[in-house]
Amino acid sequence: MAILIFFVCHWYLSLFGQTFYLHRYAAHKMFTMSKAWEKFFYIFAWVMQGSSYLNARAYAILHRMHHAYSDTEKDPHTPHFFKEVFTMMMHTREIYNGVHHGTIQVEEKFDRNFPVYPAIDRIADAWPTRLIFGISYVVFYYFFANYWWEYLLLPIHFLMGPVHGAIVNWAGHKYGYRNFDEKDHSKNTLVFDFLMLGELFQNNHHHEGSKPNFAANWWEFDPVFPIIRLLDFIGVIKLVRM
Repeated sequence: MAILIFFVCHWYLSLFGQTFYLHRYAAHKMFTMSKAWEKFFYIFAWVMQGSSYLNARAYAILHRMHHAYSDTEKDPHTPHFFKEVFTMMMHTREIYNGVHHGTIQVEEKFDRNFPVYPAIDRIADAWPTRLIFGISYVVFYYFFANYWWEYLLLPIHFLMGPVHGAIVNWAGHKYGYRNFDEKDHSKNTLVFDFLMLGELFQNNHHHEGSKPNFAANWWEFDPVFPIIRLLDFIGVIKLVRM
């Protein structure tokens, strides 16, 4: 039971850091926040992702490219040019590393207006730090795992951030229904998207990328939006629009 609780907590806390901070804030600027809260959530996203830490600048640039070139050859993570998800993940990793390390030239329109904390990145992105997180997952499993099959969850812990991205970009552009006739293949995979905290409302999101609520119909539900409304109400963030 302890392993399953740990896995679920890691899954959703890491996913929240990605959808709330990296996606809705860093990439889209759906809301604003003070520098203190910006740094807090920057560190929160890092710690929750742990060994699979994703740099906010690189994430924001790739996501903006994804919207601008959705499901074309310039899209860094469309499923429509790959036979299976792992090849798509490796392609995305190659572009991410190129953007992050400066070996790929980035269009100026994508490369601005996102949080940058080099001192935190130097620690978070270092291999010793990633290794410490990975070892901590293994140690937890060593003390609390009761069955051999529970260890099969460890690779997901190691690659939590990329796994979330792969699910969203593969399923969200292949399976589901469409509310809007966009020029790409974006789809809404789930009606009540608790699995990916609203990220699988891809068709809704591609139709109106700056909208903080990824649900579009009364019968759809984005579980992160009420949290955003609460944080806006108590003054942690300020929504740009409703």
